[in-house]
Amino acid sequence: MTTPDEPIVPGDSRPDPVPARPARTPAAARPARPGGGMLALAILLALVAIAVAAYVGWRQWQQEQGSDASRRGAAALTQRIDALETTVATISGERGSVDHRLNEAAQVNQSLRESLLSQAQRTRHLEDAVAQLAEKSLSGHDAMLLDETESLLRMASERYTLFHDAQGAAAAYTLADQTLAGVDDGAFTGLRQSIDAERDALAKSQPVDLTSTLQQLNALRGTFTQLPLKPLDTAASAPAADGWARIGRALASVVSVQRDNGAPLAVADARFARELTAIDLAQAQAALLAHDGKAYAEALQRVDASLSTWFDPDANAVQQARATIKKLIAARPAGDEVVLGAALIELHNLRAVHALNAGGSGPAHAASNAVPARSGSAAAGGARR
Repeated sequence: MTTPDEPIVPGDSRPDPVPARPARTPAAARPARPGGGMLALAILLALVAIAVAAYVGWRQWQQEQGSDASRRGAAALTQRIDALETTVATISGERGSVDHRLNEAAQVNQSLRESLLSQAQRTRHLEDAVAQLAEKSLSGHDAMLLDETESLLRMASERYTLFHDAQGAAAAYTLADQTLAGVDDGAFTGLRQSIDAERDALAKSQPVDLTSTLQQLNALRGTFTQLPLKPLDTAASAPAADGWARIGRALASVVSVQRDNGAPLAVADARFARELTAIDLAQAQAALLAHDGKAYAEALQRVDASLSTWFDPDANAVQQARATIKKLIAARPAGDEVVLGAALIELHNLRAVHALNAGGSGPAHAASNAVPARSGSAAAGGARR
């Protein structure tokens, strides 16, 4: 840079000198430019106008964006409303079809209800017909079964009254129960219970097995011929060392006692004891067959007494025979007799009631059946007494 004092040399290759800036003077000293405040105000107003224009434009742009979003939302809502209207229309159509089906179902239910009512009426008619048939059930097959049941019950009662055969009477009661099971009338169910009760009483009245007891008694009668007796003769013939024994032997040579048949005393006693025991066993068998428990027990007690008196108590066979006799005495038949006839009387009463319900000649038949039943039961009671 050159100072203002340096001279300007022509033809100098240096650039032209820049005129020197005047020295700054204070603001108070500078003269005011004409129109400078207006320019600043204009610039400020221009800036404000630009800012307002920018704000207005931005607001318009925001409004346009909001309008586009609103339009898109409105379009979406419109589509959803259209879809809902379509769905509502479809549901309305389906509801109409459902209402139609419900009406048809109601009609079908009404027809089914009427059909059920008619079926119930027919069922009542059938029940009435069955009831009428039940009233006539004593004729034909049922009457034959009831007659057979009555015969079996009467036979069981007479068999027990005459022969005390509880097993045979119980078997007859079993056949009567099986026969009565074939009757198709429920009024005879209680009669079957009465038959079962009398059959159980017969079974309990004779707990002894008749066949096995008779076999045991026969076996005892066979073994009594081989049971050893007490050694009576051997004890008498045994030598003794005292004086009385010597005196007895001396007198035996002078006086002797013997049997006519020449049999020894032991042999005669054995034969006599075995015959008495066999007779007692035979009496026990007869009492068992006659169902006389007292005579049966007394005969067995006599047999046991004979075993203890005449036979050797130390022998195993004698001990086994006595044990068998005690078992037979303990298992003797019961002395209480069973009162039969209740089932037979109940059968007569039921048949009389059915005959009265059926009408006709029922009372005469009922009277004819009731009188023999009472007389038979009285005769049975008299025989038992």
